[in-house]
Amino acid sequence: MSQKLANLQATLETILGDKIKRLDSVKGELTLTVTAADYLAICQTLRDHAELRFEQLIDLCGMDYSTYKVGAESIYSEGPRFCVVSHLLSVSKNWRLRLKVFAPNDDLPIVASVNDIWNSANWFEREAFDLYGIVFDGHVDLRRILTDYGFIGHPFRKDFPTSGHVEMRYDPEQKRVIYQPVSIEPREITPRIIREDNYGGLH
Repeated sequence: MSQKLANLQATLETILGDKIKRLDSVKGELTLTVTAADYLAICQTLRDHAELRFEQLIDLCGMDYSTYKVGAESIYSEGPRFCVVSHLLSVSKNWRLRLKVFAPNDDLPIVASVNDIWNSANWFEREAFDLYGIVFDGHVDLRRILTDYGFIGHPFRKDFPTSGHVEMRYDPEQKRVIYQPVSIEPREITPRIIREDNYGGLH
C-alpha cells in the first residue's frame, strides 16, 4: 500500500470510526462499505470534512450480487442482494475512494439519494433505478432514463429474462406502436462441432 493510500485509510478510520462496516485495500484502491442507515450522513462528512474533501462524485451505479451466492466463495455470498457503488474524487487532496452501500431489503431495495450532496448523482441514480429497480429516497425526479416509459421490469437484474417481458411493434390497424407479450420462445442452443476426418492434415 502506498503512503498516500495509508494516509487516506488512517484518516477515514479516525473520522468515521465505528461507522465503517468494511474498509478494503485491493490493488491500490480503497473501498469503503457503510450501512444504509449511515450512508447519507457519511456522504455529507466525506464531502465537507476538512481532512477528506471529496468534492466530486465521478460515477454511481447499481450492482446485483445475487449470483455471488452460488459458486466460488466471496465476501458477498451472504447478505443483501443490491448495492450502490460510488466513485469519489478529492481534487484538493488528490484522493480517490470507492463507496459501497447495500440496500437492506431485497424485495424493495431503498437507499438515500445523494443528489443534494453531489448534483452529478441525479442521472446516475435514475439509471440505477431504471436498470436495477433501486429506489433512491429523496430523489427529486426518480423516473426511467434509458428504457421506455412502458417498460416492464429492470433489465440489469440477474433474473431478468434475456428476451424481456414484452415486445414493441407498430400496429397498422391502430396506427401506433403497441406492446404485447414476447412472442419469442425461449430455447437453449448447443453448438455442434463438425470436423472432417482429415481436418488440419490429421489422420
